[in-house]
Amino acid sequence: MRIANWNVNSARTRADRMVEFLTRNDVDILLVQETKCRDDQFPTGRFTAIGYHVAHFGLDQWNGVAIISRVGIKDVHTQFPGQPGFNKNPAAPQLTEARAIGALCGGVRVWSLYVPNGREIADPHYDYKLRWLFALRNHVAEILGADPSARLLLGGDFNIAPTDADVWDISAFEGKTHVTEPERAAFEQLLEAGLSETTPGPGTFTYWDYKGARFLRGEGMRIDFQLASPALASTATGSFVDVDERRGRGASDHAPVIVDYNLDPAGA
Repeated sequence: MRIANWNVNSARTRADRMVEFLTRNDVDILLVQETKCRDDQFPTGRFTAIGYHVAHFGLDQWNGVAIISRVGIKDVHTQFPGQPGFNKNPAAPQLTEARAIGALCGGVRVWSLYVPNGREIADPHYDYKLRWLFALRNHVAEILGADPSARLLLGGDFNIAPTDADVWDISAFEGKTHVTEPERAAFEQLLEAGLSETTPGPGTFTYWDYKGARFLRGEGMRIDFQLASPALASTATGSFVDVDERRGRGASDHAPVIVDYNLDPAGA
């Protein structure tokens, strides 16, 4: 079973690229982030036409997550237990954003996740990011505590570079988000809850900012991951980042991350 995750930075803008990517890489499940559209605007027909099922959660032109699967989609959830909401006005209702969608696909419980950016360390969004990750960690611990044999996968844009080697120059991030100790600790807590990285290791970048010709300069970050439970991680046979998808006109600022698992999609 081949599973990919990709922050596409607008599904409507990149629908052609998404279809070509699925076909070119023979992907069974694609976990999509930052679709930037409502459910009724998502180009579902483009994917059903080539044999995929689609589950999408989008509320407006911000955020948005999706699961595109040719091994079925069942039991869809658009938030995980305890997931906090956000409003920059603390006195206003803290509404759940379109940042998580989970489903059972081919015997694997997958989550497509778009972790809050955090913006700046003093911004309320930074605290929101940490609370969001803490709630996610608790959900993972509950699942694996109840069933250590569960096949669970978290895939998406985590907006965290876990080590200094995951950015092109750590000195460029002094006083900025994505590399702070609390963020890295929150990422580590997901691993301590029982998950393992199945994606390429430090130095294999997945994101290059549009500004400053970062891609051409090789100035990237590793912030997109798949984290798998022991029962699933033990079946991983290989992974790579499709860097070519970041090239050319109209590319997303993220490249897709692909992992192969030794599971039979037809028999799962």
